[in-house]
Amino acid sequence: MKITEILKGKRILLWGYGLEGKSTEKFINKYCDVAELKVFQGKRDEIDEDAYDYIIKSPGIVAWDLSDKFTSMTDLFLSEFSGQVIGITGTKGKSTTSSLLYTVLSKCTDRPALLVGNIGLPALDYYGSITDDTIIVFEMSCHQLAHAGISPHIAVFLNLYEEHLDYYQTMDKYFRAKANITLNQKPGDYLFVGNNVPPLDTKAAKTVISYDDPMHFDMKLKGEHNQFNARFVYAISTQLFGCDPDKVREALGEFTGLRHRMQFAGNYDGVDYYDDSISTIPEAAIAAIRSIPNAGTILLGGMDRNIDYDILIDYIREHGEYNYILMYKSGERIYKEVGTLPYCRYTEDLQGAVALAKEITPSGKACILSPAAASYGYFKNFEERGDVFQQLVKN
Repeated sequence: MKITEILKGKRILLWGYGLEGKSTEKFINKYCDVAELKVFQGKRDEIDEDAYDYIIKSPGIVAWDLSDKFTSMTDLFLSEFSGQVIGITGTKGKSTTSSLLYTVLSKCTDRPALLVGNIGLPALDYYGSITDDTIIVFEMSCHQLAHAGISPHIAVFLNLYEEHLDYYQTMDKYFRAKANITLNQKPGDYLFVGNNVPPLDTKAAKTVISYDDPMHFDMKLKGEHNQFNARFVYAISTQLFGCDPDKVREALGEFTGLRHRMQFAGNYDGVDYYDDSISTIPEAAIAAIRSIPNAGTILLGGMDRNIDYDILIDYIREHGEYNYILMYKSGERIYKEVGTLPYCRYTEDLQGAVALAKEITPSGKACILSPAAASYGYFKNFEERGDVFQQLVKN
């Protein structure tokens, strides 16, 4: 059903006024004939639900047990375009996979393609440019999916690791939020899922993609995790869109990657610097270390969201061939476990970490910022953290 029809004549409250809230306001003002539109940024108990027909909640607002009056930009968008959407979620790799898939479909089909959602501009920003033939690659965060009542025609659930427990409190809540990407799929829909994802309740045709699959692609992107991401792209583009396998491989090989995801930041005084600021979980940091053959020094730490760092702590204990510089609150917590090891050090912030890395990283080795933690509280977002890192290594 068209969004314009859903909202026609309705009293609308926008709860939250971030990127999605502003985009939704712009969309409604341009395309919709509503009875009332208001913006609210306060607490839930201050909302008079009886005064509105729909309350469009921004994804960053923590709220549970919502009534049917609450909806989201994601649900509104899917209500009209779900049949054209490839929704991609997962704890790690969703930005790379979304970008890879968009690149491949743009080059290997004759259909227009869009890349929307958590990776770039809000989906409704593209409303006026979507045709019946448009393929929509939609990166979906757990927050966007948490209250979703509609699922995309093609769903991708890459993997599941411990993350966002400051928001969800338990892994079960976090998993159920992401599982909404397939919960409301119908027969005739498709689900591509990684082999570490728990069992899902779905009516879609399911394809399991394994991390240990031997299928290999020649790519500029480093690491086995990117080979795993590419297997999803290859399967979707060849099986569902009829793309030529050789052309898909060629497009995958041309992709140079995302900013702040294993991005080469330059060589200074003989040391290679890599910006992996997008890394927010232990598994991502370990993957980064394994992906850089000359890894020498690793910068870890950020906001402490009380996630489990045991896997990273064990890795640090077992791999004394690297220098580890811990910083900020989560780094402090890790340092309490590994601080007696001679190759582990602690400094308060990124500026101090880079300065120390310049002192201790041998020429010919690489220094990698892969924090395994969120940036909030210290930087506006992971992009700013990466930009600051790249500036510091130049100075």
